[in-house]
This record gives sequence, structure tokens and C-alpha cells, in this order.
Amino acid sequence: MTSSDPTALPDPWQSLHELLAAMDAEIEQVYVARGIEGVRPRFAYPLIRLAHTGPLTIRELAQSLNRSHSAISQTVAAMRKEGLVTSEPGPDARTRRIDLTERGRSLVPFLEAEWRATHATVAELDGEVPHALTGVVEELQRALAHRSMRQRVLDHLVEPPR
Repeated sequence: MTSSDPTALPDPWQSLHELLAAMDAEIEQVYVARGIEGVRPRFAYPLIRLAHTGPLTIRELAQSLNRSHSAISQTVAAMRKEGLVTSEPGPDARTRRIDLTERGRSLVPFLEAEWRATHATVAELDGEVPHALTGVVEELQRALAHRSMRQRVLDHLVEPPR
């Protein structure tokens, strides 16, 4: 243990986390205003994908959404709890096939409309700020492709003596 607590300093990621959480909360308010309870914005992507592909294993769904198996597994569990998807044994004992319930299927047209509206909103916001978020993300990706986050952390890491 060191003499000073590094977590006492302001977290440079905090404002981004707060912004994303606030934006998700406002999208969720759109759902609630339409009488859609128990649906979170993170459900939209997998629900829409399942509507267009039919049943998928968690691994297939994660790959199709470019998300981790763990993240999709947690999202599927939450969606199953809300009655949006079913989970049945897959082709072998290690897999589960995920499919939409009637409730999940009935929400897809609205979720697709909200998805499009959200994308239009992001484009609108990009036009209102001096540094478009989508452009900043692309610039960060280019910088990290040049020199990875791992390498950058290692360059700054001062390990304590053993």
C-alpha cells in the first residue's frame, strides 16, 4: 500500500460514464412514456437483431453484435427476467438458443424506430458541438491503433518496490 490513495483524485472517466448513463436514462424515459416497462436501452440491439435473424446462441448473438459473451449473457438474463426472450438448450449441452417472446417481438417495431431516432439525435448532437463525439472516438481509435492503451499504461506505470 502507498501513502496516498490514487482513487481520491478525480476520475477522468467519470464524466463520460455519467453522460452515457444520463443519456440511457433519458431513452428509458421514452420507453416508460410509451408504456414500455422493464426495457432498458441496452436491450434494443439484441432484440432487433434476434427479430431479423431468428434464434441464436449467446455466442452467435455476441459475435453478431460485436459484444463480449459475458456482456450478452448478462443482457440475455435481464431480458429473460422481463419476459422479452426465451432461452432453450442449444445444439449441444453447453449452448443456449435465445429467441424472442411474443412480448419481445411486439416491441421490435418501436425499438427500431427509437434506434433510428437515437442515431439521428447523435448526428444532430455531433453538429452542435465543436468536436463531434463520433469524430473524437475515431481519432482516439486511430491514436490507439498507433500506440495501444496497454503500451501507454505501461509507459506510465511505476511499479512499487517488492
